[in-house]
Amino acid sequence: MLPITDTIIIADDELEWSFARSGGPGGQNVNKVASKAFLRWKASATTAAIPPGAKARMPVLFPSRFTTEGDVVIQSQATRDQERNKEDCLLKLAEMVRAALVEPVVRKKTKVSKGAKRRRVADKRRNSEKKQARRAGGDD
Repeated sequence: MLPITDTIIIADDELEWSFARSGGPGGQNVNKVASKAFLRWKASATTAAIPPGAKARMPVLFPSRFTTEGDVVIQSQATRDQERNKEDCLLKLAEMVRAALVEPVVRKKTKVSKGAKRRRVADKRRNSEKKQARRAGGDD
């Protein structure tokens, strides 16, 4: 079981694991051990209690992690150990779902205040008068 929040838990049977040889550090160990972990999760067919809004936000927030079928694919080859790479994949999935649970704040339209408009126009008028004065007095 992968706990996301107090109410959202992803069951282990929904997660598909595969392993491959990874690059990076490890010496001869790299050539022998399949330590790179791949996690596949069918997000569209999950039984976890993820709100529909969060499900819709996930592909928008993380498009590179989704396949055309709607599956989430996460990989990790950060360490030389297969178990730690599995844990890293689970952490990435949990963070991804938590990020999608946060609803974006709707922007409220505001009007420019009358005082700000007056100040802007007054500044423009001052600049204009300053430049007019430069033009007029240049023949002396």
